[in-house]
Amino acid sequence: MNRLIALTAAPLFAVAVFSMSAHADPIADRQALMKDQGKTVGSITPIIKGEKPFDAQLVMTALKHLNEDAQKIDIATLFPKGSETGGKTTASPKIWEDSAGFEAAMTKYKADAAKAAAAEPKDLDSFKVVFNQVTENCGTCHKAFRIKKD
Repeated sequence: MNRLIALTAAPLFAVAVFSMSAHADPIADRQALMKDQGKTVGSITPIIKGEKPFDAQLVMTALKHLNEDAQKIDIATLFPKGSETGGKTTASPKIWEDSAGFEAAMTKYKADAAKAAAAEPKDLDSFKVVFNQVTENCGTCHKAFRIKKD
């Protein structure tokens, strides 16, 4: 009986998975993820600038969230071939022309985001070190792999 249920359910499951992936919008998905990261960075930038006092709990929450978002970056899903031209995107063709360089940049960003979240900075100075390391990745990638907005 269990085998019959499994054999009957398998094709239905495959159709459901295919339907979900067929309607995925990698441009919208990557833009949503990047906007979320930007919002998170923006929430703690005033601390770096000295406009707000250091708040260890806020900093840790933000660093953990940045790391969670960073680990969600899957190049095959968010930057598949063909998504450089469809829709409204600022992703540069260089992503696909220099896929090894883009992969290396994403790998470094993921590693630095993980290190920052694990560092658990306890003061402004230690926060600046890990935050600047993470955000340098953003700037490097945006300069090399993003079309500048007008």
